Amino acid sequence: MRTQVAIIGGGPSGLLLSQLLHKHGIQSIILERKTKDYVLGRIRAGVLEQGLVRLMEEAGCADRLHAEGFTHEGTLISYGKEVFRIDFAKHVGTPVVIYGQTEVTRDLYAAREASGGQIEFNVEDVVIHGADTDAPHVTYNIGGEPKRITCDFVAGCDGFHGVSRKTIPENVRQEYEKIYPFGWLGVLSETPPVNHELIYSNSPRGFALCSMRHAQLSRYYIQCSLNDDPQNWTDNAFWEELKRRIPDEQADVLVTGPSIEKSIAPLRSFVTEPMRWGRLFLCGDAAHIVPPTGAKGLNTAASDVHYLYHGLREFYERNSSDGLDTYSARALARVWKAERFSWWFTSLMHRFPEQTPFDLKMQMADLEFLRESTAAQKAMAENYVGLPY
Repeated sequence: MRTQVAIIGGGPSGLLLSQLLHKHGIQSIILERKTKDYVLGRIRAGVLEQGLVRLMEEAGCADRLHAEGFTHEGTLISYGKEVFRIDFAKHVGTPVVIYGQTEVTRDLYAAREASGGQIEFNVEDVVIHGADTDAPHVTYNIGGEPKRITCDFVAGCDGFHGVSRKTIPENVRQEYEKIYPFGWLGVLSETPPVNHELIYSNSPRGFALCSMRHAQLSRYYIQCSLNDDPQNWTDNAFWEELKRRIPDEQADVLVTGPSIEKSIAPLRSFVTEPMRWGRLFLCGDAAHIVPPTGAKGLNTAASDVHYLYHGLREFYERNSSDGLDTYSARALARVWKAERFSWWFTSLMHRFPEQTPFDLKMQMADLEFLRESTAAQKAMAENYVGLPY
């Protein structure tokens, strides 16, 4: 087979890139190692920056997002007995949109299928060949049958454990990583959200987050040990622990119910440089991971797609390689700012096992400064709603 762009990974970043390229007549084939149902079964966050919303609009995939998404103009932060609100509308005039990543992915799949886009599922043994030449190609198997795609470029959208990043030689790539000494125990329940906006809580018992997917589907998290197991937590034990960590006003009205999904996610900050090697370009989790505290995972992937999509358009429409040549530097400049924000917000809101009494005092002072300072709240709002591309 022959295409212009081979896309490794059928998650939201690969689908979005493919759909945007299709809108401008640029051919692509997506390779996904799992089934469509498996991809759609992944439970992920759903706080969308306006940059991602605009990309979905450009891709022709935003109708349901606009009809069903929730616009949030602020968020609540609590610590001790204090609760305060970061007002996005007041400080930066920009909201975020709450719309589950699963729904984003579902909309993108529908668009690619309606457009006749080629997606190969259940691919195995993917190997990227000749990425450092002008004629790369990709080989893989489906059900034991070998296949090959010849292409102009390869987009690695296959996540942290995919083959794309590892294709770049070790003597070329530099990796930066921080592993956090805790995880998040998350519960999905068919219950109304406890609050119309998200609540981030720093509790002596550990961090908690009250989030949502829609009016009758809520997502809650509590900080837990990495050695914990979701099976150790009954639904009732989870709800009781959550109530201990969130403000009394919300704990008193929290609607509980059976969990429909329960899992523990580790937290990591990770970046690899560069994000380009020859004609291979890394996007999203293939190049960087953020702790979920700042809701930047999907949004940083979207900014990567933005830069790569425009670079590929310039190449095919104007015979210019400037956008592709600057892709890695431009993407990384924004990625590192998102990494900084996610690291800072995680450090602010969680209890760390090695924290000393001095460290805890500094954390409380930082929270009080954020509560009292308009400048600090504006800086947080700017980062939370998303820095410009």
